[in-house]
Amino acid sequence: MRVLAVSSGKGGVGKTNFVANLALALEKKGQHTLIFDADLGLANVDVLLGLAPKRDIRHVLSGECTLKDIVIRTKYGFEVIPASSGVLELTRLAPSEKLSLKEQFDEVSQGVDFFIFDLGAGISDNVLFFNLVAQERIVITTPEPTAMADAYALIKLLFVRHQVKRIYLLVNLIRDEQEGKTVYRQIAQVAERFLGPVGLTYLGAIRNDPSVPRAVRQQEPFLHLFPDSPASRDLLQICEKLLRLKPKIEGGLEALWSQRSQALL
Repeated sequence: MRVLAVSSGKGGVGKTNFVANLALALEKKGQHTLIFDADLGLANVDVLLGLAPKRDIRHVLSGECTLKDIVIRTKYGFEVIPASSGVLELTRLAPSEKLSLKEQFDEVSQGVDFFIFDLGAGISDNVLFFNLVAQERIVITTPEPTAMADAYALIKLLFVRHQVKRIYLLVNLIRDEQEGKTVYRQIAQVAERFLGPVGLTYLGAIRNDPSVPRAVRQQEPFLHLFPDSPASRDLLQICEKLLRLKPKIEGGLEALWSQRSQALL
């Protein structure tokens, strides 16, 4: 199983939409995928997919049920662990709550090929914690200078404070492929100059495509509604590249928590 964290320095860059469509692309490739909506206080994976969960992460942390009880299998094949929106207390998990989740992750991940954390924007404790738990990380930006600056700030924090080196950069809402590569080069050059060997990898870019907001309004993945659209073609290329990347995996979720998460407990 590969454990992947998807985050961004700035909100509004299309992170959750990317996660949902990547999960569908992975399912099409025979890779069973589980999304954990880890934007715990402002969750929206369920809204994006038109889901109506009766229970969510609040009920797990309160002891009313387990993670396994709230997993939703979507009609696309992949599964979702829903979080909650508008609950301030969830934006900063207590150590005991992190440990409670730790004890249940292995059980819900049985039979899963990709476990994806859909994180909130910024550099909160929750964002850093789930990035440390993951084996691989995708940071999403757009060509906007503010989004690029915030993406670099997140990469810098992960590298300097926690020695995280396996980071993929994805550029969303581009005009063309050249713009995506330019954004990557700019961030990579700054990182190399001021941070050193971060190991930033260009995962790809997704074009600014009118089919994407149309799919959002219909609460369906754009890959499902518009499989031949420019954004869908870009997404499938990114999925294929991700599958070609085969990092060294050391242990399962239990090992990852043991090795890294203690820093933020």
